[in-house]
Amino acid sequence: MEIKTYIVDSFTKEQFKGNPAGVCLLEYELKEDLMLSIAQELGLSETAFVTKTESDQKFAIRYFSPKKEIPLCGHATLAAAKVLFRHSKHHEIHFINIEQLKLVVRARQEEITMEFPVYDTIPFETPAKVLNALGLDKVINTRFSPKNKIILLEIEDALELSNLKPDFNALLQSYADINGVLVTARSSVAQYDYQYRYFWPWSGTNEDPVTGGVQTFLGKYWSEKLHKKTMQAFQSSARTGSMTVEVEDDKVFISGHAVIVFEGVLSGMNNC
Repeated sequence: MEIKTYIVDSFTKEQFKGNPAGVCLLEYELKEDLMLSIAQELGLSETAFVTKTESDQKFAIRYFSPKKEIPLCGHATLAAAKVLFRHSKHHEIHFINIEQLKLVVRARQEEITMEFPVYDTIPFETPAKVLNALGLDKVINTRFSPKNKIILLEIEDALELSNLKPDFNALLQSYADINGVLVTARSSVAQYDYQYRYFWPWSGTNEDPVTGGVQTFLGKYWSEKLHKKTMQAFQSSARTGSMTVEVEDDKVFISGHAVIVFEGVLSGMNNC
């Protein structure tokens, strides 16, 4: 069995920027342990496994980090759509994830827009051990996304955000039963509204270079704070990346670019 496989840099117009995702195009769904093994072999923050259906516009999609299955991933959805749109006459694709969530993705020239759900956050008291592991002395606000199991921390200074150097071993030991910690700040650059970084050694890599899925709750957080529906977001990771985020009631529209950097075939795969 051979699997057509791509690596795509998401939320960027440049190669080797943004967030690289694996994309595997499947004739039929593989067993979970094999998908996890492939994700581990590729070693990227996430790999999307896309299975065609009876329609050339509808696909099943599943996401795996090197550690586990992730129900919803923004940059891997963008990467998968980039690959599929390249070979399609259509400008709209529908993905169905493991939770049976319908994800509508549209292409407009080179920009791709994903329609994701909006999730609420609740007040949360972050343990001192978490802050210490991140190297933070103080925060403006703390929230928690129950759906995503992610802690949200707002800090004052975007420069401090860029300069964070977490102790990931200490961070992993500082709290249990979460997927990650997101740190965000109002942008210090005029072209962006807010900046953020996402650390997730519990469920993936130490840091996700550019994260789209967190906009399911981060977009609403900043929309209410800034009194804006359409915003520009920048991820202050080493690779950097950006996107447009538009919040409309219970939907968030995440728009960005992607670049295909690798195309090949995984061979000798056994569905065991």
